[in-house]
Amino acid sequence: MGNYRFNLLVCAGTGCVSNNAFKVKAALEKEIEKHKLQEEIQVISTGCNGFCANGPIMVVKPDDIFYQLLTEEDIPGLVEEHFLKGRPVEKLMYTPAKDEHPIPKMSDIPFFGKQQLIALSNRGLIDPENIDEYIALGGYQALAKVLTKMTPEQVIEEIQTAGLRGRGGAGFPTGKKWEFCRNALVSEDSSAPGNNGNSPSAADKYIICNADEGDPGAFMDRSIVESDPHALLEGMLIGAYAIGATHGFIYIRGEYPLALERLTQALEQAREYGLLGDEILGTGFSFDISVSKGAGAFVCGEETSLIGSLEGKLPEPRVRPPYPAQSGYMGKPTNINNVETWANVPHIINRGAAWFSSIGTETSKGTKVFSLVGKVNNTGLVEVPMGITMREIVFDIGGGIPDGKKFKAVQTGGPSGGCIPESLLDTPVDYESLVQAGSIMGSGGMIVMDEGNCMVEVARYFVSFTQQESCGKCTPCREGTWHMLNILENISQGKGQEGDIELLEKMGRYIKETALCGLGNTAPNPVLTTIRYFRNEYEAHIREKRCPAGVCKALITYSIDPENCTGCTACAKNCPVACISGERKQTHVINQEKCIKCGMCYSVCNFDAVRVR
Repeated sequence: MGNYRFNLLVCAGTGCVSNNAFKVKAALEKEIEKHKLQEEIQVISTGCNGFCANGPIMVVKPDDIFYQLLTEEDIPGLVEEHFLKGRPVEKLMYTPAKDEHPIPKMSDIPFFGKQQLIALSNRGLIDPENIDEYIALGGYQALAKVLTKMTPEQVIEEIQTAGLRGRGGAGFPTGKKWEFCRNALVSEDSSAPGNNGNSPSAADKYIICNADEGDPGAFMDRSIVESDPHALLEGMLIGAYAIGATHGFIYIRGEYPLALERLTQALEQAREYGLLGDEILGTGFSFDISVSKGAGAFVCGEETSLIGSLEGKLPEPRVRPPYPAQSGYMGKPTNINNVETWANVPHIINRGAAWFSSIGTETSKGTKVFSLVGKVNNTGLVEVPMGITMREIVFDIGGGIPDGKKFKAVQTGGPSGGCIPESLLDTPVDYESLVQAGSIMGSGGMIVMDEGNCMVEVARYFVSFTQQESCGKCTPCREGTWHMLNILENISQGKGQEGDIELLEKMGRYIKETALCGLGNTAPNPVLTTIRYFRNEYEAHIREKRCPAGVCKALITYSIDPENCTGCTACAKNCPVACISGERKQTHVINQEKCIKCGMCYSVCNFDAVRVR
């Protein structure tokens, strides 16, 4: 970062950019120039800092001072106070919920306290658009090591010994997957599309990065690409060397424009530096990468569907075997890993398998990146060691539930994951423990829910998502999720019948056992886990025609308690259909025939006068 007195690290991940981080950076540069501080202060755009809910964020180095929720208007005073007068501005620092004292340093903020960074080790530290900054922190050393000192077999053995498992959801051992692909012979299936029957060679094998995360609320892969694209490229280069491939693909969501822009720049820079293309680093190894934009199909998260899309076909899953390692892209041996998996590889090569395997649990090594969202005080991107408990993530890192409400559940694994109740908050976060609880690790989505969430509605929402995203190829997924959705909609509308719960359980088990791909195999998880842990809510909907959480519109009524109503008129003024009447300082009344049950009156009432029944 040069010989500057201060380096101002401005988060320029998508979350902060959407809150005008670029304008904040421009204002900083303007004020620094105005006060002639250019030789003392450098402003750097970094990738995602992780504390997304508090952006725009700026970290002042070397003092580690953490500023949050910055606006353009804050900058003149901040520059003058902090950098001219030497007085850090407390009102712009992070202040925890229910605390009056700001925390000045990033390292002291609880959100960062229990995190352990591997895949995100460069987050918020480097300019992702500058390859030199990546190299300055040890970037591409792992590639140089494998190309000059290791055989492909030794690389694969190192990944296997480390215990790295695929971070895309299934958790299959990465080294084993690489070994299958390296040992695969093209001639095993000479009739496959694109196979000319020649003897195996590097040109006959491919590697793919799956950057097509489609889970609602998930942004792990996007943030890694935005923050540290060269880590992804280096991991793929190492994987290509180990497997024996000369070409790779990065399949990325078209809805990720900033990530795509930085990835494109990184590829150009790597080629310019001789790190992609022919004779890399003067060795006999050649490899290059193409980028393909996805069109938002959730099913493309499944590897055979993704391959079909790359080939220009409908994104439908294929029957396995043969697996992609045997017959993948154009019928050739193909290895697919997601962004986070590839980003772990250089660190394992640099620091060794023993170091990586010392982190985590017996069967789940290393760390996992999660997007922590929902009803939690500190939302953002976190990387934690495997084996940490759900309670530690939600309450120690996440800061607990806002507004003094009670924790109800946390869903892991995206729309195909399960909902874990309070009684299981001390469950360790690893592959096997989550499956035992009825959920999955998935790619890393984690949605926190409080007492205001209806678990029947939660199940209905996620089944609706997976039903819409089903490719329709297999009957269990296409028809099964449709029927489950119909039953859930009837229950939430007060039309549920005795036996519906048992039918949902039965259908869920059948779909899990018979669907063609992972989307269908896991689609029933939200339903089965909410029934397993919150059966009483289903029964209340069916037997009492009541939604305990006050969410399902057909089963609730809004009314005003005359004892608490002060006649402030806030509810009447904010009602979108003008169904609330009453004079000022007099009790108000809701016209039930006109009420659309939007909940606006409940939200704006400051006197706890609006009742939901």
